[in-house]
Amino acid sequence: MDTLSRPLLVTDVLSTPPVLKVGMISLGCAKNLVDAEIMLGDILTHGMEVTANADDADVVIVNTCAFIDSAKEESIEAILNAHQERGLRKKPGQKLVVSGCMSQRFSAQLASEIPEVDAFMGLDQIAQAGDIVRAVAGRQGAAEAPLNLVTPKSRYIPDYATPRFRLTPAHYAYLKIAEGCNHPCSFCVIPQMRGRHRSRSIESVEAELRHLIAEGVKEINLISQDTTYYGMDLWDQKAGPRQPIDSSRGPTLARLLERIERIPGDFWVRLLYTHPAHWSRELMEAIAASSKVVKYVDMPLQHIDEEMLRLMRRETSREHIEDLIQEIREAIPDISLRTTFIVGFPGETEKQFESLLEFIERVRFERLGIFTYSREEGSRAAQMSGQLSAATKNARYRRAMQLQRRIASELANSMIGRQVKALVEQPLVARTAGDAPEVDTRVLLTRRGPVGEFVNVRITGTQVYDLRGEICVQ
Repeated sequence: MDTLSRPLLVTDVLSTPPVLKVGMISLGCAKNLVDAEIMLGDILTHGMEVTANADDADVVIVNTCAFIDSAKEESIEAILNAHQERGLRKKPGQKLVVSGCMSQRFSAQLASEIPEVDAFMGLDQIAQAGDIVRAVAGRQGAAEAPLNLVTPKSRYIPDYATPRFRLTPAHYAYLKIAEGCNHPCSFCVIPQMRGRHRSRSIESVEAELRHLIAEGVKEINLISQDTTYYGMDLWDQKAGPRQPIDSSRGPTLARLLERIERIPGDFWVRLLYTHPAHWSRELMEAIAASSKVVKYVDMPLQHIDEEMLRLMRRETSREHIEDLIQEIREAIPDISLRTTFIVGFPGETEKQFESLLEFIERVRFERLGIFTYSREEGSRAAQMSGQLSAATKNARYRRAMQLQRRIASELANSMIGRQVKALVEQPLVARTAGDAPEVDTRVLLTRRGPVGEFVNVRITGTQVYDLRGEICVQ
């Protein structure tokens, strides 16, 4: 008689293996966060539990970032802390897995330098996290060498049916429409880690977006390394590095936005990580005509000086950037432009830096971030002469941010008295259409609002970068 045809005995219950519990520490950008969500989704489909309490976890995954030096340092610190904590908790059987960009790029080196790690997994293994966790949990003792499961030249891309355990608040989500990058920027090593650009189909993206909306998500942020290159890798004829969006040649971001416009519901769609080389009038018109796509553009420019752009291998010119910004602002009324710049790039002269400041002053970006140049091992720029001192880079960072603080304050004050639509993030905090999650300005509310819902807010004042406002009675 088997156990299905007789009463359940105590011995049956006692022999049932306990459910594995998995904890996750995810670092870095929104693209890395989506990878973490896919790993946890696969772990749940394998019947395991996800826990926010590392004390309860049988396996802890540290999902690392390796974009710049500070991100690598944060990742190493998180790995070492996770190992130290399992010792302090007297939980020697707890396993430690490292994933993400740092694991993808440096797994062999890390395995020798941090042998306390039980396994390293790469970007192509994120959808196999459940099997990997089970295998690692089954290893006995700490004497075994770390498993290195990383494969070179990442090719993976998620689909609409890929299980995900969302780590964002219920009202917004990130949707990865493509993976990898074809651009040769001299300061960047992302193509070495994440591979060449590969797009999902429009049907796949639309299916996932519809699913998110059905779950009650109010804001979907479309992300990839280069959102504007979306679909071009699927064309019959190869698209060049400066190819503008052109739907007559195949799928494009503009066509995707047109499909999104047909989806019913009250929701926002936001475009992040666009590249200036691929913008076209067609994309501008698609954004201007859409009731779903917020009038917000995230377009990292990195510099404006012609020689700096050439050395950075940005595949754009000052003239192209100047003309593009003017055209975008004319074609899309009330657009909020967000960009980032790098200061202290090798060879950057005081005159070239002053040229950047003049450009920032004149263009008056609604949202702007500044990075000091980080010398990335394996990048072309790391081998360039004219590397600047940390003191020079930091001084230029402070000057650029001081200028932007003044501009941001003036732009914020110009909002006073205006009524805007906002998404309530927390009971007393909201965001406008001109503000992306986690990186941009907030609206501090005078009274509690319904979290995860849209409200109309009248701006009454400012507070440093943030706005203050009151919810309008309908």
